[in-house]
Amino acid sequence: MKYMKKALSLLLISSLAAGATACGSSSGKASGEKSEDGVITLRILENDTAKSEGYLDELLNEFNEAYKDKGIVAVDANMDEYSNLAENGPYGYGPDVLYQANDKLMTYAEDKHILALNRDDFECAKLIPEEAWDAFTIVVDGKQYTCAIPVNVQEPMLFYRKDKLPENWETDWDKDGDKTPDFFQNWSSLYQYSEQIQDDSDGENYGLVAACNDLYMMAEFMFSYGGYVFGKDENGISNPEDVGFGKADAAKGMMGLRQFAGVMSEECIDDSIGQNRYSKVADGTYFCSISTPDTYVLFHDRLADVYKAEGLSDAEASDKATENLGMIELPGKMPADGNLSGNDTEVDTVVMGGVNGYGISAYTEHKEACIEFVNFATSREMIKKRAEILGIAPTRSDVAEEIGGVTGMIFESLNAGHISLMPSVKAVDQIWDPMRTLLSDVAKDAFREIKGEEVKYSDEAAMQEALDKASQSIYDAIFTLSK
Repeated sequence: MKYMKKALSLLLISSLAAGATACGSSSGKASGEKSEDGVITLRILENDTAKSEGYLDELLNEFNEAYKDKGIVAVDANMDEYSNLAENGPYGYGPDVLYQANDKLMTYAEDKHILALNRDDFECAKLIPEEAWDAFTIVVDGKQYTCAIPVNVQEPMLFYRKDKLPENWETDWDKDGDKTPDFFQNWSSLYQYSEQIQDDSDGENYGLVAACNDLYMMAEFMFSYGGYVFGKDENGISNPEDVGFGKADAAKGMMGLRQFAGVMSEECIDDSIGQNRYSKVADGTYFCSISTPDTYVLFHDRLADVYKAEGLSDAEASDKATENLGMIELPGKMPADGNLSGNDTEVDTVVMGGVNGYGISAYTEHKEACIEFVNFATSREMIKKRAEILGIAPTRSDVAEEIGGVTGMIFESLNAGHISLMPSVKAVDQIWDPMRTLLSDVAKDAFREIKGEEVKYSDEAAMQEALDKASQSIYDAIFTLSK
């Protein structure tokens, strides 16, 4: 390990000095193409929402128009958003520029597949909070290197229809009289309201339905009770030897998740909810669901479809969807004992968050052209357009201030410790499958009980054992099975 850190440090230092800064070496294979007339073609990998909603097309068209006389053309990489740069890059098949979350980009950085960047090369640098830069910072031998440019900050959000609020919420669901429904402020009230909706509709409608097998969306049921992904070493760097999903009172929180799953649709146990949530919040089957800010447009468009089916024009439907679609942070309080039916003392909700940004492949032959593209893509105009089309929470302070919305609130929550960012280390790759399996099984357990079948997690002790086994599986995948 010391040898690898030393090698990476020397590589970074020499690359910085040469003006070809990289988080790793190049294999000689390259992304990017240069035609016979000298035109450079850059391949850009974006996420699927940006592609499906037309943002990538707008970005490429505007960049190509601006650079048509400068010998640079940007095209869609035509790859899945989760394509593996580590596998494709060395053979020349990877993108030149890629937009992904900090955990994935920094995995590439750790393995030297993306370039380290000079912040001063980017116009947006001074407008981005340090908390966002931290997500893309790698430390080698005590020196920090930036390996991507932050674009937007993410955390799970609650999406709902404002016009589906119960008529009696001010009298029956606002006990403290603060003009905000209790079920938007604490999980116990949200559970109890969800239970009421299910009972009143004979199981035809639901309150909250979310993807219980999705760690990113459900981490609050562990983090709020003292659980975590990895601990920190003496330098404040993530320590994968300390896997923390089962630490402190995390088992209490997971019992709460099991309880909540029992008043959700059974779709919550698998991947189907990932696509169904947009239309089912829109048509009122679900009162609310959980997703990230950059999927706002998907909820909006499905709700507009509902209004168009009721006879409104496209413009009227869009305006009404904007008026009635609510996107707020998750309830800020959890019951301290994990029992959502009671009125116990409360603990602060802590969710998993992340930062998405642009990285540049270490295999590109056209670093300077890539910097030009990233500068263009992170300009005020394009980040504002991205926010308008996709509903992101931008890290650029000028755009965030101009458009308002949730960005400031998210950074306040981050600074207050209510958001725990995904660790920016390679080992985080190993957390998803074991936790996904456990979370799905915990949600299934609620339906086993409903169906009269034998349950697995009847008490905290059983839940603690399951969390410990999942944590051990993650540890083994990082330190044993990978050898």
